[in-house]
Amino acid sequence: MSDQHSFETLAIHAGNTADPLTGAVVPPIYQVSTYKQDGVGGLRGGYEYSRSANPTRTALEENLAALEGGRRGLAFASGLAAEDCLLRTLLTPGDHVVIPNDAYGGTFRLFAKVASRWGVEFSVADTSDVSAVRAALTPRTKAIWVETPSNPLLGITDIAAVAGVARQAGARLVVDNTFASPYLQQPLSLGADVVVHSTTKYMGGHSDVVGGALVVSDPELAEELAYHQNAMGAVAGPFDAWLVLRGIKTLAVRMDPHDENATKVADLLTRHPKVTQVLYPGLPEHPGHEIAAKQMKAFGGMVSFRVSGGEEAAVEVCNRAKLFTLGESLGGVESLLEHPGRMTHASAAGSPLEVPADLVRLSVGIENADDLLADLTQALG
Repeated sequence: MSDQHSFETLAIHAGNTADPLTGAVVPPIYQVSTYKQDGVGGLRGGYEYSRSANPTRTALEENLAALEGGRRGLAFASGLAAEDCLLRTLLTPGDHVVIPNDAYGGTFRLFAKVASRWGVEFSVADTSDVSAVRAALTPRTKAIWVETPSNPLLGITDIAAVAGVARQAGARLVVDNTFASPYLQQPLSLGADVVVHSTTKYMGGHSDVVGGALVVSDPELAEELAYHQNAMGAVAGPFDAWLVLRGIKTLAVRMDPHDENATKVADLLTRHPKVTQVLYPGLPEHPGHEIAAKQMKAFGGMVSFRVSGGEEAAVEVCNRAKLFTLGESLGGVESLLEHPGRMTHASAAGSPLEVPADLVRLSVGIENADDLLADLTQALG
């Protein structure tokens, strides 16, 4: 499908060709492990074994590439599986990576507890400060890792500016685009080399699937990643690929109400006497507001805030919420909240990435905004 079509059209049609056998307008779930060959090496459509390729996964991967404006998409069993494949493709023992000072706890754990044992070194930098990124570089730096907006502090990094730093250093720029989704932000067009997604989140959109993705433009890097994807094997299963593909069809129509509701939630929180700080790039006072407005279509559905009374007060807010479901993950149609310090970012405790103990993170869903505001008001007391 032509990349000249609108995002909404690509989301529905890219990779979603009608089934040639029946004309089914939705790609079938090819729940199959192996494929009949027409003689030794006579593959039909290039399919021989579903770790290497599966038609349902192919449909998703084509869709992902189209939405991010990349040459190739690769679908994995989880976001961390995608990250692991990327690290082992880009890096060898002795290499160095710059990572954000507010990265997702699972990403930090992957670097600190897994990749470090393999001999990969990393430095932590405030990626919203281009000079700090440049200062963290070493002669062995092979990648700069960015989340924007970041998890859970909603930091904003100037993708184009950091891409320039990466090019000068001969390093790859990796952008985790999970919080924004390709509907709101397309990092490859801003100079990134690799886009990472947890497709569990906004791409799937319904809290019913776990998955991950990589999208790249460089054909040589695409081939290297595909080789490692097959060699390592943490691929998306056909049913999971089908669920993500289904979710993506409504991504555009979901992201607008996510953003609208989050804006209303952030406005309420800024006026609440028990809230000491609101972290949302849509607020004019957010330090990354202008950059976010430049590189994002809108500001997304994630809001974090800090409360007076410290950690126990933050935990109580989480416990008192009723419509906001207490749970990890994000990006589903239903609203979620969590205490990052004790939940998603517990692995970062005691590190430079430790999050404030009084922080609450919201994934604002697409319910009626008034109902969400009323729930937060009663939860805050």
